Amino acid sequence: MKNLLTQFRSFDRPSQVLMVNQFSINVGFYMLMPYLAGYLAGPLGLAAWAVGLVLGMRNFSQQGMFLLGGTLADRLGYKPLIVAGCLLRVAGFVLLAAVESLPAILLASAATGFAGALFNPAVRAYLAADAGPRRVEAFAVFNVFYQAGILLGPLIGLALTSFDFRVTSLAAAAVFAVLTIVQIWTLPAHRAETTVAKTSILEDWRVVVANRPFVLFALAMIGSYVLSFQIYLALPLQAAVVVGDGRSDTALVTSLFVVSGVVAIAGQFRITSWLSRRWGSGRSLVVGMAIMALAFLPLIMLPSPAALGGWAAAGALVFTAALLAVGTAAVFPFEMDTVVTLS
Repeated sequence: MKNLLTQFRSFDRPSQVLMVNQFSINVGFYMLMPYLAGYLAGPLGLAAWAVGLVLGMRNFSQQGMFLLGGTLADRLGYKPLIVAGCLLRVAGFVLLAAVESLPAILLASAATGFAGALFNPAVRAYLAADAGPRRVEAFAVFNVFYQAGILLGPLIGLALTSFDFRVTSLAAAAVFAVLTIVQIWTLPAHRAETTVAKTSILEDWRVVVANRPFVLFALAMIGSYVLSFQIYLALPLQAAVVVGDGRSDTALVTSLFVVSGVVAIAGQFRITSWLSRRWGSGRSLVVGMAIMALAFLPLIMLPSPAALGGWAAAGALVFTAALLAVGTAAVFPFEMDTVVTLS
């Protein structure tokens, strides 16, 4: 903890604000997301394909729209996109609490995801610009705050969801509403290089597409995001299988996110430092993605409680979440550094 505070204080105020903001963003987001699949499949009675569609819509609306969000951030400035994204997520969470039909839920999911497409690229670009040559260190600290939000959010969500998922959704909306106001007052304005405005959006995108190393890197990282996304989809659904008999899987799902957060918080600096010394950015990314792929071996070996019992199946599930967290901690700082280097 002392090392974390020392590292945190060594950065300028904008970086510090962004790190604390990301913690708050994740608290609000992870109050809700671990329990969304259970809410859709349980009280709303949606089929597995519909649950996957809703979660896929959220993911596509976020990750699939990062190019648009990044382009807008370059042209309009980082702060307006961060504030707009938080405000849109307020609307998405309120809508999610108010509706029950699949089309309306898809709309709420899309709004929630696109909100992330607005503020996520802006936050990361702002942090990279403010940290300068200390990017890897900055993103390592950033990921600790990120994972701390993942640790606390599900615990708050667990308490609220015991009353009603809609209460959780409205509470998450309130977190983002407060965060919107706080960022308006505390986050300094920052714009990308003014030379960007001299070209059209299409010209900017042509430059990106023509950057072959960057495109190949982006394609490779798709696998990383597909794997990490399974903590929202495959792992919660597997938790229902492990618990069985129609019993609540909320506690087990919560444990997945708690373990993920604890592993990242405790190990981020050690993982980043060790990989930096041993392999550097490129090979560290490969190692991290390999760990993420291998994380699913426990579930392959113990796919249900039938073989060794419920506790063993639950342990395999939690171990998978822990390995995913290790892989993510290995990948994230070097991924962000590589993005800046290639761009």
